[in-house]
Formats: sequence, structure tokens, C-alpha cells
Amino acid sequence: MTQKDKNAQTFRDPHAAIDEIIRLYDESVTSLVTQFEEYAAGTEFKARVRAFYPYVRIDVNAAARTDSRLSYGFVPKPGIYETTVTRPGDIFYHYLKEQIRLLLMNHDCGIEVGLSDTPIPLHFALGEDYHLEESLSPEQIDRLPDLFDQPHLDHLDDRVPNCRFVPKDGEASPLALFDGPRTDFSLMRLKHYTGTYSKHFQNYVIFTNYQFYIDEFIKIGHDLMTDTPDKALKPLQKDYTAFVEPGNKVTVNRNIEDNDEKAQEGVSLSRMPQMPAYHLKRADGSGITMVNIGVGPSNAKTITDHIAVLRPHAWLMLGHCAGLRNSQQLGDYVLAHGYVREDNVLDYDLHPSIPIPALAEIQVALQDAVAKVTGYSGYDLKKIMRTGTVATVDDRNWELRPAIRNNIRLSQSRAIALDMESGTIAANGFRFRVPYGTLLCVSDKPMHGQLKLPGMAESFYRQRVDQHLQIGLLTMSILRDTGAAKLHSRKLRSFNEVAFQ
Repeated sequence: MTQKDKNAQTFRDPHAAIDEIIRLYDESVTSLVTQFEEYAAGTEFKARVRAFYPYVRIDVNAAARTDSRLSYGFVPKPGIYETTVTRPGDIFYHYLKEQIRLLLMNHDCGIEVGLSDTPIPLHFALGEDYHLEESLSPEQIDRLPDLFDQPHLDHLDDRVPNCRFVPKDGEASPLALFDGPRTDFSLMRLKHYTGTYSKHFQNYVIFTNYQFYIDEFIKIGHDLMTDTPDKALKPLQKDYTAFVEPGNKVTVNRNIEDNDEKAQEGVSLSRMPQMPAYHLKRADGSGITMVNIGVGPSNAKTITDHIAVLRPHAWLMLGHCAGLRNSQQLGDYVLAHGYVREDNVLDYDLHPSIPIPALAEIQVALQDAVAKVTGYSGYDLKKIMRTGTVATVDDRNWELRPAIRNNIRLSQSRAIALDMESGTIAANGFRFRVPYGTLLCVSDKPMHGQLKLPGMAESFYRQRVDQHLQIGLLTMSILRDTGAAKLHSRKLRSFNEVAFQ
């Protein structure tokens, strides 16, 4: 249990609570960074230098709530709940304010805010751009762990989202899926993997496994920032404040008056990051982020492990797949409503026997978007789209397995498509309580003699990418209009769920 701060304050106003959290966090980080700079300049320290995360705590006597439709914003039973908090000003301000507001609405008690006994690791306080090796001598680097707290893997785990955390006697229950250190760890990793600051990520995230989609997204992003966008994009122009590319290059929409975004040239990257991210930003964070995750379930798990700490409202997989039915045509769409998970990367965290349910709000939005973009509706949608099970595997050359071994399981599962990422992304969405969905496009039919070959692929991609991406962008607009509270389904909540979304 976090030791109670004798200077802690109790609030019944979410604005006042978040202001105090920001004050405590900023003071801790400033103190830590200042003393580190003194150390780097040659000052000798004999005592350990420490600063601490702020905490949020609630002591609930009655667990009743005012709105039973919500899937978050309340605790499941009486008791003490707490979490440590990081980056409350620049990343999680709106998120924390909303979570605290709902707690105050649902429970007739105040929110306690104070300094925890969880130290802030120096690397996290210095931020995403700091490189210790450039500022310290070898001797200073050797002595650093004796003076400043380092990231500790024993304190970075996913027991809470994995439903494996059991409080000890006298220990508080968790208030959030991720505490301060676990969140900071992912924020640092996001910069490494995507080439952009975590503060640029938006609440609606699209994953893809092909650069063709990214190229089209870049064209749309730049077009929206110009004075004369494409006619079809004109109505959306003032919705988006900036477009951000790897290296943190920020292009500002100058068509918006009083735009708080600042243009930045960014850093010229000598090579692209492993999973580059692009952000079409809105002032309230409800824009669209697109990430090229490359090929394979390992990448899919890695990036969703880290984006999950940002608590997005939805993420979708838009990519290509192998069609498994002879009746499918190249270019047909596949709307996943179930998954055969043979990706293996999540077996420890979420056993393959656990079903991943389709989420109605996401499914309806995807189907509506397909109908509007393609012009098909009702029964005619079946001409270009099938709804069914998608199999996700970890072997890119799955076609080379003996047909009798491979095809029986696929046939028994009634799978209609196969890829290497969708099941992983959906399963990690389920695991981290992030609404998820999948819309794939059939690019080959290996079981029926139509293999993915270079010339055919190039022609196919050019024809389908624009339409597929338009469907994805429209889906995100529909979901945004639906509202976050409705998207965060009760299907995703465990028995003793944390209060924070």
C-alpha cells in the first residue's frame, strides 16, 4: 500500500484535483532533473537523489453508482483504491479529469491526492529525447544507479490487466490498469518504435501491415493542411489541427484560427523506425493515428502493449489477407466477427481458449462505412464483403504446410480469411479493454491457386488501397460521433474491474 502522504489533500472538484496532481508531478520532475544536471556538471552527491510520483486514492464505503450503463468510472465494492500518475499535464489531462469526475459522480466521497512512495526513475523524468551517454563520463554512468533510481523490471508488469493482481492484507486495490512506472515505460518505447512523441497519439488508431496505406494517409494529411484540399476533404478540413510524421515533423493547419499547434521541422531521420506512426490531430485528441506495424504477431503485440497505456477509444486493423473461400474475389472485404488465434505471442497473457467477442458498435460502424464508400447496401453488400472468422498465424509461409494438416483446422473453424496480425490486435484490445475491430481485403487465395506475386500485387494495391483507407477513416468518424462512453463496452470488463477506463 502506498504510504499516506501527510500533506495529501482531498478534493471534490475534478479541476482542482488535476491541478494538484500536475503541481506535484512537475515539482518532482523539476527537482530530479535539476539535481541530475548538477551531477552531470560535476557536483558530488553523497545521499541518494529521489523524487516521487503523485498518487490518486479513493476510500469508498458504498459501491453503488448513478448510471449503470457505464462500463467505467466506479469501483466494484467498498474499499481503498489507488494508482500512481504520470504526465498529467501534457498527455493525460483530459483523461484524468474525466475519470476523476466520474468517480466523484458515482461515489459520495472525495479524491485524495498526494505524493506516493514510488520513486520516479531518472530516465523517465528526463524524457524521450535525453541520452545519458552524451552528458556523462563513463565514471558518472557507473555511479548513476547508486544515486538515482533506475527503471526496475520487478515494478513493470501487467498483472492488473491480466486479472492476476491480488491485493495483500492491508494493500489498496488498483484504480487503473497501468500505474506511473508502467505507463512511463511504454511512453518511452513508443518514441523508439514509432519515431514520434507519445503526446501526438490520438484516441482513434488504425493499424496496417502495408506501406501503401501509409502513403495514402500521408497524402490525405498534407492535403487537409493546405489552403485548397481535395474537394471531398474540404468539409473535414477544419476538424484537424495538425499532421505529424516520424521525426516529430509537425505540419500545422493554418486554416484554423487560434490553432494552438506549432509547426516543427522535426528531426531528419537517417532511417525509419520499426513501426512508423502518423497522426492527424484534433484539438481534443480525438483525431486519427495510423501505424505501419509491418508483418507478424510479434510486432502487433509489441505496439499494442504500449499504445494501450494511452487509453485510446478504439483501434482497428486495416490490412490484406488470404481469402480461404473459392467464392471470394480478390479485393473483397472481410469483416471479422471471430478469431482463430494461432499467433502464440499472447498465450501466457490471454489463453487461446478465451473467446474474443465482436463488439457491436465497432461492427456496425465498419459495415456502415463499407456501404457508404462502396455504394452497396443491404443484401448487396454480400457481393463485396463477408463477415466471419479470421485465422491469425505466426508462420508467413503457412501455405507450405501439408494441406491435410493445415486445412482441417481452418475448415472446422469456418474461417474465411487468414493473416498474421488481426487476432493479436483484437486479443490485446480485449485484454487491455480497448474497443477493437478488423476489416481486411483479400489480396490472394493460396488454397485456390491465386498466389501473391509481385506484378499482381502492385496492380491490386493501387486499385484497392484508397477505397479501403477511406472506409477506415469514415469508420473512425462514425465511432467518434458514437461517443467514448458507449464504445467502452461492458463486454471488456472483468469481475473486479478497475474504475479508470
